[in-house]
Amino acid sequence: MRNFITYEWFTIFTILGLTVIAVAKFVNTMRFNDFIAVIGNSKYLKIYSKGQKFIDIFDSFLFANLVISLSIFSFFAYSAYNTPLTFELSLFLKIIFTIATVLLIKTLLERLLGSLFEIDAVMDAYLFQKTTFKNYSGIIFLCSNLFLLYTEINTNVIIVTTFVIVCIVHLIGFATSFKNHQNIISINYFYFLLYLCALEIGPYVLLYKVFSEYNT
Repeated sequence: MRNFITYEWFTIFTILGLTVIAVAKFVNTMRFNDFIAVIGNSKYLKIYSKGQKFIDIFDSFLFANLVISLSIFSFFAYSAYNTPLTFELSLFLKIIFTIATVLLIKTLLERLLGSLFEIDAVMDAYLFQKTTFKNYSGIIFLCSNLFLLYTEINTNVIIVTTFVIVCIVHLIGFATSFKNHQNIISINYFYFLLYLCALEIGPYVLLYKVFSEYNT
């Protein structure tokens, strides 16, 4: 066990992440099994993108784990590469709230963009694919947090390895989306680039600047 004075809180939140994943599997076991196999298998995307709802219970549970696990991982990553943080429950809850808010607002903006350009069907399919791979990353973050909390493996090694794996997962997701919508993208190349800059790259640049200014 790593020597953290407040590791109990991390354990509680990690168990909470495991719990919501277990609930997601209980809600729809077959869908969960297909979801776990989504890397290298398009079966999940083809089947469950049809008839999707604005608020999906299954995805909501996986999203809850994503927010919790990403918050824990971000806490460790920030402490490792910037100023070491002292755990405070109020601070950690703010991190959870910030991550959840950013992800939700970004999704709502993307849906609004789809409505404005009258490409709701395409945008819904794209967002479903992206949400799927984000939620998959949440499980990777959860596994990473277990290593960060309960092993003596070098923290930097765990963080870098996790970051690389998550990037690969998102690249696979992006490649899948690009392949599925290649014809539409080719005739709307300008709007595609505008979307990438405004909603895919821009928010992360802003977050980087906020953290940079916070450290100075």
